[in-house]
Amino acid sequence: MNYYTYAYLREDGTPYYIGKGTGTRAFYKYNSVVSAPLNKDRIIFLKQNLTEEDAFRHEIYLISVLGRKDLGTGILRNRTDGGEGTSGKVFTEDYRRKLSEASKRQDKSYLKGENNPACRPEIRAKISASVKEYYRTHERTEAQKNNKPKGGGVKGRVQPPDEKAKQIAAQTGMKRKPHTKEAKQKMREAALRRYGKLP
Repeated sequence: MNYYTYAYLREDGTPYYIGKGTGTRAFYKYNSVVSAPLNKDRIIFLKQNLTEEDAFRHEIYLISVLGRKDLGTGILRNRTDGGEGTSGKVFTEDYRRKLSEASKRQDKSYLKGENNPACRPEIRAKISASVKEYYRTHERTEAQKNNKPKGGGVKGRVQPPDEKAKQIAAQTGMKRKPHTKEAKQKMREAALRRYGKLP
C-alpha cells in the first residue's frame, strides 16, 4: 500500500494537524480533538508513495519539529507524538472473541428510550435554544448569503390555488424514464464530491 503524510492548514496557512494515511484518509479525520477542514484546499499532502514505516517516521519528525499545543511546545493540535496506529494489524480469533464479549457485557440501557439524554424535553429545549442563538448571533458568510436557489428562491411565496392544482395535475400519473448508467455514475460522483469523498 502507498502511504502519505498530510497536514490540515488554518486559514492563515499554518498547519494545525499532521497525519499519516492511505487512500482517502486525509479527508476523514473526525474525533473530539480535530476535524478535517471543510475547505479541501486546506488539506495538503506532504510526502506520498511511502511505506507505512516511512510515513510513521515522517509524521513523528514533523510533529517533533512543529510541536504540540497541549504540551505547550508548538502549534499542532495532535495529542500524540505520532507513529501509532493499527493499520495492517492482524487480530487473533481469541482477541476478537474477548472484544465481542466485553462489548456485549457493557450496559447500554442508558442510551435507550427515555434514558437517552437527548430525548429529555429539557435537553432538547437547550439544544434548540443553543442552535437558534448561534444562528441569531453569527454573521452569515458571503458564500451563505449568495447561496440562493436559481430563480431567486420561493421562500415566503404563497402559491395560488389554481397554479398548485395545475402542478398536481401535470405530475399525476407521470412516469419518469429510468436513469442511464452514465447518468447514475455522474450523480454518484457529484454526491461523493459534495461530501468530500472525492478530491
